[in-house]
Amino acid sequence: MLASELRGGDLVVLDGPLGAGKTALTRGIAAGLGVQGRVSSPTFIIAREHRAGTRADGPSVAMVHVDAYRLGGGPGALDELDALDLDTDLHDAVVVVEWGSGLVEHLSTRHLEVRLRREHDSDVRTVNWEWVGRD
Repeated sequence: MLASELRGGDLVVLDGPLGAGKTALTRGIAAGLGVQGRVSSPTFIIAREHRAGTRADGPSVAMVHVDAYRLGGGPGALDELDALDLDTDLHDAVVVVEWGSGLVEHLSTRHLEVRLRREHDSDVRTVNWEWVGRD
């Protein structure tokens, strides 16, 4: 359902602790967008592009999956993020960034902020989202 609201050029920022379901949600977004390739936890990569595929209800859109946690934080994180050239991808693809809060919001005038929480010692998860910024 969330993927049906997304278009090329949208930025999605996922925020939540380890195990909250950020990658699982990204897989769902990818399936809804109809992108190609397996979405995996970005433990060993910083960014991965998934080309547009096909959907029964219309054209698909590409998706870029980013793990901002891998940027290492600190003063060099913004330079590393800039080197990924994500603002170029934002013209045609949906860019989904895990751990991106406070790092990527400047890439777009608006973004979808998704907050995931996992109940302690439980599989229960809470997901809240809202569009932030302007069109």
